[in-house]
Amino acid sequence: MGKAQTEQEPVTNEQKELVQTSWQKVVPIADRAAMLFYDRLFEIDRSTQPLFRGSDMPEQRKKLMQMIGVAVSGLDRVDATLAAVAELGKRHGAYGVTDEHYDSVRAALLWTLEKGLGEQFTPEVKEAWATVYALLANTMKGVVAAV
Repeated sequence: MGKAQTEQEPVTNEQKELVQTSWQKVVPIADRAAMLFYDRLFEIDRSTQPLFRGSDMPEQRKKLMQMIGVAVSGLDRVDATLAAVAELGKRHGAYGVTDEHYDSVRAALLWTLEKGLGEQFTPEVKEAWATVYALLANTMKGVVAAV
C-alpha cells in the first residue's frame, strides 16, 4: 500500500475488528492520546500549526477523539460514516488542509497509537489502522478535489 496507489484497499472484517478493539484501549487515555497526537503532528509538520491558531486546544482534542470514535464505531455502517467524513472533508478543505497534511496526520496518528498501545500495536493492528485511515482520508480528499 504505497502513496502512488490509486485504488483503495477494502477494509476487511478482521481489520475492522482490530481497529475497534484497539480503539477501546485508547478511549481511557483519550485526552493524553490527543495531546501526544497534536504534539507529534506539530513536531513533524509545522505547517499544520497555523490551522489551529485561535483554537481552543482542549476542545479540539476532545473533538478529535470524538470524531475518531464515531469513525471507528461507524465501520459497521461504512456508507453512512463516509457521508459524514465527506462533510468533514469539505470543512477541512475550507480551513486550508492539503493532501500533505493528511500524510502528516497519518504519521502522527500511527505514532500516537504505537505509544498508547505499546506491545499491543502489532504489525496487523498498524496495517488495519493504516487501511482505515486511507479510506477516511481518501474520502475527505476526494470531496475537496471535486469542489
